[in-house]
Amino acid sequence: GEALEVNREVNCVTDFIHGCEDQLQKLKKQKEKGLLYGIPISIKDHITCKGHISSGGMVEFLGQVKEEDSVIVQVLKHQGGIPFVKTNIPQTMINYDCSNPTFGQTLNPLNHQKSPGGSSGGEGALIAGGGSILGIGSDVAGSIRLPSSFCGLCGLKPTGNRISNSDSSSDRPLVPAVTAMLGPMARDVDSLALCMKALLCQEMFRLDPSVPPIPFNEEVRLRGTPV
Repeated sequence: GEALEVNREVNCVTDFIHGCEDQLQKLKKQKEKGLLYGIPISIKDHITCKGHISSGGMVEFLGQVKEEDSVIVQVLKHQGGIPFVKTNIPQTMINYDCSNPTFGQTLNPLNHQKSPGGSSGGEGALIAGGGSILGIGSDVAGSIRLPSSFCGLCGLKPTGNRISNSDSSSDRPLVPAVTAMLGPMARDVDSLALCMKALLCQEMFRLDPSVPPIPFNEEVRLRGTPV
């Protein structure tokens, strides 16, 4: 309901992911509760979700429905998270605004005269507007960091190859040495840490053996924090 309200105001959602309710019912019956149990999670447009398109804001991809979830979506579900919407991006994703010919312009919920930033602009707008508490964006040259800044949120571009990019049509690297990365966006740092802890699990390392199997290290996160 909140996501619908925010979307009406700022046009940030491109699709609602079907099967959310079924997934929640299945989760309730499982004995093992994942780290993201019951948390609705918004997903940037280009990240592959079964039964949905990943348009990249381009008309040519509108008919291409994906047959499988990307690794990151599989891991989110494994940890009890519930991907529930896909969010808007600029055409080709190499842009710091958030507009494309198919889904139109996304506005900044804090000021409708301003851009939410890009390319994870739909994520920034939805979370800042109160329609999502955790989202997955992507970043090669600021695509998580800019909308997080524009919308007053926290975002993380992880180290290259830390999170599986498999089956996501990631931002094309502008510089070959810079790896495009998927990463979390939320209102606070603790939410980002929880998401990273959930993603860096054996399930992800099993699904994508190209990712170094290094689990989340709480000590590194807290290093330098005043006691």
